[in-house]
Amino acid sequence: MENGINHEIQEHGSPEVPSLIKYISSNEVAGFDDRNDAVELQLVNSPSKEIQETSVGSEGDESVIINHQRKQSVSISMPLSTEEVQLHNSHKVVFGGETTISDGIPNTSSESNTAESKPPFPTKYYSQPIPKGQVYPESDDGGAKFGNHPSIRRLRDNRFDPFKTFSGKLERQLSILRGKPPKQNAVQRDNSTKNNDRPLPVDRYFDALEGPELETLRASEEIVLPQDRQWPFLLRFPVSSFGMCLGVSSQAILWKTLATSPATEFLHISLKVNLILWIISIVLVATIFTLYLLKIIIYFEAVRREYYHPIRVNFFFAPWIALLFLALGVPPSLTKYLHHALWYILMIPIICLELKIYGQWMSGGQRRLSKVANPTNHLSIVGNFVGALLGASLGLKEGPIFFFAVGLAHYTVLFVTLYQRLPTNETLPKELHPVFFLFVAAPSVASMAWARIQGSFDNGSRIAYFIALFLYFSLAVRINFFRGFRFSLSWWAYTFPMTGAAIATIRYSNEVTNVVTKALCVILGLISTLIVFSLLASTILHAFVLKDLFPNDIAIAISDRKRKPHKKWFNLINNGSSDHSKVIENFLKFAVPDDEKDLEASVEFPTPNSL
Repeated sequence: MENGINHEIQEHGSPEVPSLIKYISSNEVAGFDDRNDAVELQLVNSPSKEIQETSVGSEGDESVIINHQRKQSVSISMPLSTEEVQLHNSHKVVFGGETTISDGIPNTSSESNTAESKPPFPTKYYSQPIPKGQVYPESDDGGAKFGNHPSIRRLRDNRFDPFKTFSGKLERQLSILRGKPPKQNAVQRDNSTKNNDRPLPVDRYFDALEGPELETLRASEEIVLPQDRQWPFLLRFPVSSFGMCLGVSSQAILWKTLATSPATEFLHISLKVNLILWIISIVLVATIFTLYLLKIIIYFEAVRREYYHPIRVNFFFAPWIALLFLALGVPPSLTKYLHHALWYILMIPIICLELKIYGQWMSGGQRRLSKVANPTNHLSIVGNFVGALLGASLGLKEGPIFFFAVGLAHYTVLFVTLYQRLPTNETLPKELHPVFFLFVAAPSVASMAWARIQGSFDNGSRIAYFIALFLYFSLAVRINFFRGFRFSLSWWAYTFPMTGAAIATIRYSNEVTNVVTKALCVILGLISTLIVFSLLASTILHAFVLKDLFPNDIAIAISDRKRKPHKKWFNLINNGSSDHSKVIENFLKFAVPDDEKDLEASVEFPTPNSL
């Protein structure tokens, strides 16, 4: 090979041979890629088996030319050092031709067959194990880079860990015990800006979300959970699901009242209907309680974000109101008297929530009532009247009056605030129009509670009932107000306010019995029942067939990063487009804190004459 290279260089007339070719030519292995050369190999003694020695004759010092072909593959264990090889011991083995192994290097030249030939420097050989199967490259964080198979991506998707209660704490503790620092991948580094020990401030909800219920993410914001896939079910299961419990459990009270009231005896309704509806309510309440309890255990951070949400916090009254409804609708065949301790147990969570919510309404700040006023705030009011109704039914006196007074005071303030609709409050979209029926819930339940406290449906009860009846008809006649929007959980706001109005009508009919009141009892009761079962069937259809009842809950996944800066509003004014009015309004609302001076009062808008 060396002669061939030198001959080729001479033909091209190259005056100088590159150093790399000189090095390769001087250190080449004879017979490595030439099948026509005679090959002689010197083989190291193998400790595992004996090797047959054969010698092939040669004439003089010339090598014998053999047409060598490899017949089989042979694996040879190399020594750790060439010093262990006895150079004077050479063995020859024929592999379909004359081949020798000397010093672990195949050699066919006559010069290399001498015992005096030694490598220029000692070389060590180490055996390397060959891994079986596919080997994945190592990623930046020390782990393996797996393929893009969907199942593998799902297994290693840890983007939901910040919302998990445990969030891999056991694995990190084991890594620390083994002396390895806990590793943090890229997704965890992105989510590290969120401190799980500190809840999001309320101003982040107003800055990152928009809409009357703060459910829509602003265009300039980002969320901490992935948007390219569907989240786990428990993360998508909102606290507003307890609205279903309110609707179904209130139906058990309605049919119990229809079966036991003197004004509706002509209907001949059996108490078995009340028993069946009460059992269905028990199953539904237990199911939703269990699911949300699992959410608390597995995704506590998501529950905490719902609790600090200025609108969602009102739905935390719904579980306890549903339990009060179950106590009011218990069938007489099971028990006629409930223990007083039940009322105290159910009212303790309600009074604790009220101390928080009502205190924030009065103290001001971002959670003041004029800022967070919404029809869903009625849920925090209805609990007082339902508790007063149950307590009076059990024979209590002072406790029901206390809660009735608290509810009446705050309902008056809330009613005026919602009617006023301050300029800072946005108009409800069509999807939330059903929550307007919550206006009917508080006065209808208050009329029954006061009638139970006083022992008769007196003038005070009638005033509250007439308010509820007027609000009911003022919403019912607006048919177009409830058209053109898709089904959602907010539709359950239709149910228990309408059922409450029907029950209050039956109580009023017991005092004022005539054809009109009896007809009104039947019509309102029938409408509420049809709506409840229609919504129940639609909910089952969307939850289990269409599977679109619980979309990704964007409201709980906002980041704690600040908003991107707005465009300067005075540049938008020069364009004169009405499309920018909403951007200007948002800028004026969020540009400076509330305790600072008004921006509109401090800045003069440019007029057409000045331009």
